[in-house]
Amino acid sequence: MAPKVLFVLTSHDKMGDTGKPTGWYLPEFAHPYEVLADHVQIVVASPNGGAAPLDPSSVEAFKSDASATKFLNTKEALWKNTHKLSEFIGHANDYEAIFFVGGHGPMFDLAKDETSHKLINEFWAHNKIVSAVCHGPAALAYVKLPSGQYLLSGQSVTGFSNAEEDQAGLSAAMPFMLEDQLNTASGGKFVKAAEAWGPKVVVSGGSRIITGQNPSSARPLGQAIYDGIFGQLTTKDEV
Repeated sequence: MAPKVLFVLTSHDKMGDTGKPTGWYLPEFAHPYEVLADHVQIVVASPNGGAAPLDPSSVEAFKSDASATKFLNTKEALWKNTHKLSEFIGHANDYEAIFFVGGHGPMFDLAKDETSHKLINEFWAHNKIVSAVCHGPAALAYVKLPSGQYLLSGQSVTGFSNAEEDQAGLSAAMPFMLEDQLNTASGGKFVKAAEAWGPKVVVSGGSRIITGQNPSSARPLGQAIYDGIFGQLTTKDEV
């Protein structure tokens, strides 16, 4: 039987008090899915279950991306019929990895979702991969272990940078700045690409914490998850 990976989408569809819609970001689901789908069984969850909101701006921004467009047109059932995240409590050992898809939505729900935090702790306790891309690492940013220590303490990590948020013009709409909180949780070990929007994947935690910085990091992050599951990890832990 193929290994199983739990993909987690946001259930949040409003960008703070701006009146703009948000949700999960198309290529950050589509690209890792494309890498992994032929090799693992993918199960999709969200905090509320049911339909998970797709950020319409990501559809527009990636309308010329063939794989994202194909995914959009053929895989709608994946995000229209998500399982409720609470269903997976107690079942982490059935999976090889949990992966949090980005988009601004996770900043507003998954960042401080108690069920999500409990599930991440279970995956970690069972020596599974905990992974996320872009704003998906918001789901990891406040997680604490039973010891009271941050999950990310002492671990190199990446996610959407302050510079990228500023350039997107959305810093003022955020409940917190992701780079700042990841830096706090990790003890100053946030890392990023040399240039904003450049791809960056970071592996840490004994190859069990895998994070990607931005949309361009989604495909290589999917490959790092594949490598981690199948024992061919070529990206070494960042020191």
